[in-house]
Amino acid sequence: MHRAVLWDLDGTLVDSEEYHWRAWRDVMAGEGVELTYEQFLASFGQRNDRILRGWLGDDAAPERIRQIGDAKEAEYRRLAETEGVAPLAGAAEWAHRLHADGWRQAIASSAPRLNVEVMLRALSLDPYFDAIVAAEDVTRGKPDPQVFQRAAARLAVPAGRCIVVEDVAAGIEAARRAGMRSIGVSRQATLDADIFVRSLVDLPDDAFVRLLSANPSPNS
Repeated sequence: MHRAVLWDLDGTLVDSEEYHWRAWRDVMAGEGVELTYEQFLASFGQRNDRILRGWLGDDAAPERIRQIGDAKEAEYRRLAETEGVAPLAGAAEWAHRLHADGWRQAIASSAPRLNVEVMLRALSLDPYFDAIVAAEDVTRGKPDPQVFQRAAARLAVPAGRCIVVEDVAAGIEAARRAGMRSIGVSRQATLDADIFVRSLVDLPDDAFVRLLSANPSPNS
């Protein structure tokens, strides 16, 4: 039976926080809104519509929200393509190893699809991934499990045979609600995942295999 790894993108495969911050800061400045770094951090990993309603108010017109969000993502992609990106320590090695070992892999991200595609190309990781589930593919953000459920469905792998790799608590909770095991990786926060590490290079060699073999989920 197939087995799968569902990766969040930002904070797990690549550290693109600086590009997101600069893009939001500059686009919002053009809208007359002085964004603080603390406001940005509090929103990180959420869908753009939710972020912008928090900053602009619930009465902000949907068309304005869409236009600002599109402008931010275009600037983010420009920064990534012109200044370059590098995978986080251990990310490329694990993606390659899992692919070679027959694991199916998908990106399950709240980022727009075009961002994900640009990042995977820039990181030279696109050959290792069998599916992408992005912001356009879901209606509910994490901690709702929808993004992971959609990714598992596209890979045709049951939830109990999927492992989620995440860097934020909402993602770990979404994995739990989906009936999937999780690996949390974060330099800032401690995550209540099945396995938690500060860096992917700290993962034991048998981490993924061990998660599936120990106490199988009823969704297997």
